Amino acid sequence: MKDMHDRVKTFSSKQPFALETGAVLPELTIAYHTWGQLNEGGDNVIWVCHALTANSNAREWWPNLIGPGLVFDTNRYFVVCANILGSCYGTTGPSSINPETGQPYFYSFPFITIRDMVNAHDLLRKHLGIQKIHLLAGGSMGGYQVLEWAVKAPALCEHLFLITTSARESAWGIAIHTAQRMAIETDSTWKEGRESDGLNGLKVARAIGMLTYRSYDSFVKTQTDHNNEKVDGFMASSYIQYQGEKLANRFTAHSYWHLSKALDSHNLARGRGEMNEVLKSISAKTLVMGIESDLLCPVKELVFLAEQIPSAQLITIGSLYGHDGFLVETAAISQHLSQWLYA
Repeated sequence: MKDMHDRVKTFSSKQPFALETGAVLPELTIAYHTWGQLNEGGDNVIWVCHALTANSNAREWWPNLIGPGLVFDTNRYFVVCANILGSCYGTTGPSSINPETGQPYFYSFPFITIRDMVNAHDLLRKHLGIQKIHLLAGGSMGGYQVLEWAVKAPALCEHLFLITTSARESAWGIAIHTAQRMAIETDSTWKEGRESDGLNGLKVARAIGMLTYRSYDSFVKTQTDHNNEKVDGFMASSYIQYQGEKLANRFTAHSYWHLSKALDSHNLARGRGEMNEVLKSISAKTLVMGIESDLLCPVKELVFLAEQIPSAQLITIGSLYGHDGFLVETAAISQHLSQWLYA
């Protein structure tokens, strides 16, 4: 049974929203969820930033972390998660109606960056009356947003939790995203101007992604066929096809294409100087967590963050699940995060 607080809310602004590139969205809508109550000081806040294809209902995709008595304790904290700009889960994105044309944006949606996502969410923060964020938390692309916010507004956040993330998108990540976009672009339905554009290409893009989200050991353990006579119809093949179908049933190729471009844009040092100096400007107490089997964002990326952020502590978790460990290993994450946050 869903809690009443699992109902999505929306914030709308009719003011033009300027993007980093200079393009302007005529208006802006942000879908979000909250749990708990904001105190009079507006500072008992835990803000969760989500990853690429997630939505604002963090209790669905980060289970057993948000609720009474849990690490994100809703008896003590006002917990917020907002859907990112460019997504298809209620926040302004490619599927939204362009008020200037009366038609969905689709492929014509303007290029967006991680900074644009953070600037949009900062409008929501002000709307909600939040004066300070006690803990800003996120994994993968969510971590990109956490870092951007921490650099943009260093006095806003008291604590940061970063898991399976990095200070800039790697050449490895950009290459993967480019391959995924190529898969979408080769779909004959891409750019036809419909919500269903590019869905077969999206399935392939997701299949490419799954090879980086998991690890060799996780596939071998869970998808190995033990029938020595088999020559076709392998479990691993069925699994990867299933994952493609699953995403295509809940996401759009337009959002995936645009959001992968936003991932590529991530670079904290852009326009700010040297990366080590940018990271040293982060004053919040920070917990950095890596997954030992992560192929997409290797532990070395987390080590670099922990070495450069002045008040950072590094923890690594052993897991079969690679990059997806930040979604799967919630028991270990909760234990380490509780020990650090409530010490």
